[in-house]
Amino acid sequence: MVDTSSSASSARASGGWPVFRSFSGYRLQFLSRDLFAGLTLAAIAIPEQMATARLGGFTPQIGFFAFLAGSLAFAAFGSNRFLSCGADSTITPIFAGGLAALAVSGSADYLMLAAALALMVGLLLFAAGIFRLGWIADLLSVPVTIGFLAGISVHILISQLPVILGLPAPGGPMLQRLATLAEHLGQTNAFTLVIGLGVLAIIALSERIDARIPGALIGVALASAAVMLLRLESRGVDVLGAVAVGMPALAIPVISAGHLASLVSLSLIISIVIMVQTAATTRSFPSDRNEPPDVDRDFVGVGVGSILSGLIGAFPVDASPPRTAVVSETGGRSQVAGLAAAAIVIALLAFGASLLRQIPNAALGGVLLFVALRIIRVRQIVTIYRQSLGEFLLILLTAAAIIVLPIEQGVGIGIAMSLLHGLWSTTRARVQVFERVPGTSIWWPSSSNLPGEREPGIIVAGFPAPLSFLNAYHFRRDILEALKSSPQKARLLVLEATGIVEIDFTAAQILSELIRRCHADGVDFAIARLESTRAQHALVRFGIDALLGPDRQFHSVEEAIQARGGKAAVH
Repeated sequence: MVDTSSSASSARASGGWPVFRSFSGYRLQFLSRDLFAGLTLAAIAIPEQMATARLGGFTPQIGFFAFLAGSLAFAAFGSNRFLSCGADSTITPIFAGGLAALAVSGSADYLMLAAALALMVGLLLFAAGIFRLGWIADLLSVPVTIGFLAGISVHILISQLPVILGLPAPGGPMLQRLATLAEHLGQTNAFTLVIGLGVLAIIALSERIDARIPGALIGVALASAAVMLLRLESRGVDVLGAVAVGMPALAIPVISAGHLASLVSLSLIISIVIMVQTAATTRSFPSDRNEPPDVDRDFVGVGVGSILSGLIGAFPVDASPPRTAVVSETGGRSQVAGLAAAAIVIALLAFGASLLRQIPNAALGGVLLFVALRIIRVRQIVTIYRQSLGEFLLILLTAAAIIVLPIEQGVGIGIAMSLLHGLWSTTRARVQVFERVPGTSIWWPSSSNLPGEREPGIIVAGFPAPLSFLNAYHFRRDILEALKSSPQKARLLVLEATGIVEIDFTAAQILSELIRRCHADGVDFAIARLESTRAQHALVRFGIDALLGPDRQFHSVEEAIQARGGKAAVH
């Protein structure tokens, strides 16, 4: 869970700057490092933003607008010094699939819906940051997140295969598209195939040598040069063509009430995915190793980025772990690096759009192939397979849902499975009978590996989870079973409550019922080591404290036993 107190700590560390927080304590000698980091970031971001825009059915110009909006807004309102915000291939297939069900991809309605979606997503993220809802980032478990990324990767790979192979893009579900492509493999254009795989190889080799090498830019530049020198357009190689020139203009997207309702669920899904990725990015590249990251403030920065992106006619933006890593690894010290990259993109739009005309689509497809292959967490999948078969199946189910179903539905199912897995884990909690470690005052769960001893007529039971409606009935059953199976009639039951961090209404009623039942049967009931202040307040709020009676809560199990007439441990 996100520590919401980290926001306040980070704010104090930055001197409480309301905007441009990453510039707090900035020194002039940082400028050269930031400018170099910004140049490197631009070299990587330019081809990536074009490719991501194309993945979503937009022109390269729209991708640049998204990068500008994300970079400028996050620099002003975010907290992390390194985070790069802009068009991202993780969320683009999700909202592109959802928007395609409402309008023709690339049409004016499609663009308007994308801008409206960006506004909705931005407002949700802004609210999440303002109201300290950083805990939402933990709704996706690691296995579900890995399965989600694997499914997105397959979507990107299948969507780019027609471009790489030089074939018409088939329609229909993902698996049907793959089958159609397999039927037409004999019509592959060798030139587009070489360009796509060549760019992929250049990027992979560059990253293997040094992540700071702009392999995507090098690969795209070489591919464009080959198109011009070898006249590959006449050999069936498609190029971007004329790229619109112009700066973005502010406008509020206007859509129908019906479309607005359709975008609500999609905006919620996109927002959760962005929160997960933003939290992971800002935690992986903290501004200060000695201070906790301000996740909530970074939600605000990314949220304002999406709002601005929607107002200038682009689409939702997201934090980018790879681009953030580039800024960090190239010595960037603040968001000046992101602003420098944004300035380079503005210059490209103003004076260099003609340079983009000869870029082959297959080259951008090669960039996306690399992105797709990079986001698959192969090592983690193998590790989870070896250590937890059940959670490995969760990966497969999540990936399959995203691949087979419409992608936004698949992501929704993945989020639901993550929540259900968390609930299932909570419901599996069971009461554990404790024994004293011989010769000590330590009470520990019974184990064949660590023989212990018990006090006659005394049962010590612990519960390793919050006590809630999800597990309260199992808790009652286990406690009653422990009382029933005791070799001697119990005279004292001590609840070891270290793991009980919360008690809800349902659980409080069941706990009260158990206490009354114990008292009716002549069994004293005590609670030891209830360390959670929330659980302590719950005892008072639900009247359990009064029901227990005075002096029935203790700092240790041993103290409870001695106070109720048990034997002290022998040291």
